[in-house]
Amino acid sequence: MQIDIPEIHAEVTACFAEYERALMANDVDVLQDLFRRDARTLRYGVGENLYGWEQIAAFRAGRPAAGLARSLQRTIITTYGRDFATANTEFVRDGRIGRQSQSWVRFPDAGWRIVAAHVSMMPQG
Repeated sequence: MQIDIPEIHAEVTACFAEYERALMANDVDVLQDLFRRDARTLRYGVGENLYGWEQIAAFRAGRPAAGLARSLQRTIITTYGRDFATANTEFVRDGRIGRQSQSWVRFPDAGWRIVAAHVSMMPQG
């Protein structure tokens, strides 16, 4: 298996950047579209566990648009072959450090989509 094929890595990096852009703009339609529309897709958030695309979509639709600004650091995107990738990053929001991980899969009918995500905050202190 080839790891980090340059053109595949560039594709996933662009998808990750689009996710971040949509998150900062609270572009709910794009955020919902980037997750795989499947009951097996999941997102573990800071205060919620969401199982299936419908729960994720409902969370996004109801989330307040304020206080989303953050800066990224130590982003690592790794591709495995041509159809699977992980994206991991640390972020800083309101002086606190958080972590985000995403598993991306390329589907023949939909392109790159997130199938699993996790967001957590580091303990303060």
